[in-house]
Amino acid sequence: MPSTSGHLHSSDAFTGLIGVASRAPSDPTARMNAHILVVDDEPDISALVAYHLARESYRVRTAASGPEAIRAVELERPDLVVLDLMLPGMSGLQVLEELRRRPETQEIPVILLTARREEQDRIAGLELGADDYVAKPFSPQELVLRVGAVLRRVQQAPPAGKGGKVVRVGPFTVDTGAARAHVDGAELDLTPTEYRLLLTLMERRGRVQSRRQLLEAVWEVTANIATRTVDMHVQRLRNKVGEHADWIETVRGFGYRFRTDPPA
Repeated sequence: MPSTSGHLHSSDAFTGLIGVASRAPSDPTARMNAHILVVDDEPDISALVAYHLARESYRVRTAASGPEAIRAVELERPDLVVLDLMLPGMSGLQVLEELRRRPETQEIPVILLTARREEQDRIAGLELGADDYVAKPFSPQELVLRVGAVLRRVQQAPPAGKGGKVVRVGPFTVDTGAARAHVDGAELDLTPTEYRLLLTLMERRGRVQSRRQLLEAVWEVTANIATRTVDMHVQRLRNKVGEHADWIETVRGFGYRFRTDPPA
């Protein structure tokens, strides 16, 4: 049985379905028995990550290469993918790009595993639509918390239906009952995280939001994680709103603010 403590630095073959452990999950709000695909070519890392996820009642499969990851997704669509960037056959970025290209897989949440020296690859991954990343060496417990937080964000995206509210600021409109956002009347194609980020900024318009405040409100994470995640999601949101990107101001040294009046 893999060690249950310490940090993961590197990665015997440990593939296939991992059984659910008897211990009840520590996070009761996490999606029970969610299917997690762990993609890493280092067996020790795959085994330890899978073990800790299985302890939390997740169903886990592993893959050791890029092509194997794509086949695993085709065989059974996972609820979340933990994806290493350095893979044989296809890089993690190529796998992510393929997942985002296909309509049937483009909404699957992805958490990247990266080496600290791979900053540009992390940025590229976030730009391609990764939901979060964890830099090696990392704590397995931290990764489990990240998985739970991402699944909650996806699960808690407001469903279409009655009882919502409409938030309007300038050309932006968010209908929380329908879980839709529009700018100048055109619907925005947002991921659940981007939707929650836009809604949070609009609801708190005029007030500077630090990266820490946005992490807590949008990502529901209070642990000390890299704020680059927030920056890259703001950048992606700005790209999607096009000419209205200046409604989201950068307040240097503090964070971000949604304007209350039109940009100059």
